[in-house]
Formats: sequence, C-alpha cells, structure tokens
Amino acid sequence: MTRIVVTDRDGQARELDAYTERALMETLREMDDGVAAMCGGMCSCATCHVYVHPDWLDRLPPADLDELDLLDGLEFRRDNSRLSCQIPFTEALSGLAVTLAPEE
Repeated sequence: MTRIVVTDRDGQARELDAYTERALMETLREMDDGVAAMCGGMCSCATCHVYVHPDWLDRLPPADLDELDLLDGLEFRRDNSRLSCQIPFTEALSGLAVTLAPEE
C-alpha cells in the first residue's frame, strides 16, 4: 500500500494507507467519515466526489464524459472536482492529496 493525504469535511487532514490497483474510492469509502460511494464505483451517483489538490490534477487520467456529466450536476462542483471511483490509484500517485467534498 501507498499513502494519501485526505482532508475530511471538518477540515482535518490525515495520512492514510491506500489500496493500489483499485479505485481511490475504495480507500475513501473505508474511512469512518469517508465517501458514501452508493453505486459501488459505477460512476452513477457522485457520492464519492472529491477535490483533488491542484498539484496532482495533471497526474490523473482525464475525466470521461460520464464523469463530467455527473460532476456538472453537483452544487459543490469546483474546477478540481473528480469522482474518486474514476481515479485508478497506483504507486505513482503515492502522496496524492484530496479533500472530501460536502455531501449533496
């Protein structure tokens, strides 16, 4: 496992072990106060919405049309919004910093 930095909805940052070769959502879903991930990673609910630290945006694969459509409908969308179910987490992303978006 590698590490990520997650800022929760209360503004508290913490470092977590993250599963590699799985979607980032898998790690964030296991947090006590993490993402809901209601659809289980099918890119159909947006309950795994996160803000990616700007330094990391260019290192991620681009969002596809389905993800962009879901993000467009969110009240709390920002330029650095992503769905964590659509971010395949690899060792190259060790140190990734994200903030959990407010629940919609």
